[in-house]
Amino acid sequence: MISPLEKARKDPDSMKAKILKVARRVFGEYGFHGTTTRLIAQETGIDISTLHYHWGDKASLYEAVIRDITDDLKSELAEVEKIIHGLPLAKRMEIAIDGVTDYLFACPEVSNLILFRYFGKTRHEATLDFHMPEFVSDIARSMHLSESSKSVPVEAKMKVLAMMNAIHNFISGEEFFRSMLNLGKDDYMSRVKETLRFILIPAFVSGESKPEPNETVVYEDRPGGWLWVNERGR
Repeated sequence: MISPLEKARKDPDSMKAKILKVARRVFGEYGFHGTTTRLIAQETGIDISTLHYHWGDKASLYEAVIRDITDDLKSELAEVEKIIHGLPLAKRMEIAIDGVTDYLFACPEVSNLILFRYFGKTRHEATLDFHMPEFVSDIARSMHLSESSKSVPVEAKMKVLAMMNAIHNFISGEEFFRSMLNLGKDDYMSRVKETLRFILIPAFVSGESKPEPNETVVYEDRPGGWLWVNERGR
């Protein structure tokens, strides 16, 4: 039997799909506890009985939202991996940071809901727990931090979590950080990517190769990508 989520995906112009789109945004802004079906119905421009007809109760709609963003994120990561496969690690990191950051800026509810899951616990939010370890392991493998996604060392998982947490916090905290930094949206997005590349690429790449004795390795952000520069040879 086809699920309500599958029906919404098959017909993006349907009322089911419209409600789902609004629910993603509202749950992303207020979390499970702060959201009501009445608020979602109001934001969609329908009465609450129509919402319940299409999606049932709040928990069912929330679980559909979580499933939807989980599948979206999985698909996005798979597309990024296709692009970066076989490239040097620094270039993989650069492309991955830009691609994932662009996606999350376009869909901030993904970062918001993941962070809500970290800090607020309800039985309805357990759906995310099943998928997050899978994402972490897949990213670790694509970054060559592990040979297989089936048995990823804790150290590799911690590095991936540090990377993803940095990205999610910049996305989820956009309004606060932009106000503090007095930046427009485009400028903020550009600086977030620049900062993430500055912090994360050297951290990941430094473990892949070691400099010779008496060498100092410097990371430079160049138009063609990040490079290691041998200071001794300059």
